[in-house]
Amino acid sequence: QVQLVQSGGGLVQAGGSLRLSCAASGYIVSSKTMYWYRQAPGKQRELVAAIVSGGTPTYEDSVEGRFTISRDNAKNTVYLQMNSLKPEDTAVYYCNVKFRDVASWGQGTQVTVSS
Repeated sequence: QVQLVQSGGGLVQAGGSLRLSCAASGYIVSSKTMYWYRQAPGKQRELVAAIVSGGTPTYEDSVEGRFTISRDNAKNTVYLQMNSLKPEDTAVYYCNVKFRDVASWGQGTQVTVSS
């Protein structure tokens, strides 16, 4: 049974930092591409970052240089380190993994960045 359990998130001042965690069970995170998505009110869900099984990260342009996706294989956990946060980063963040055509999602965590 694949399960993704998120932690972290909360309220932070603009310019601050926050780290999101996504603890996986039922599979090995280093064997799959892992994704972080976010969805702000009134906006489409967008892909923020991904890390492939080989460890190479990719980022959406607006977070490049500010966010870092990483994983701890011993803990079977994926992280999203968010620095220099901006109000426009405010959203519900979700981790995700795909198995064939089936997507598994974390429960989501709210990130709110105040000015």
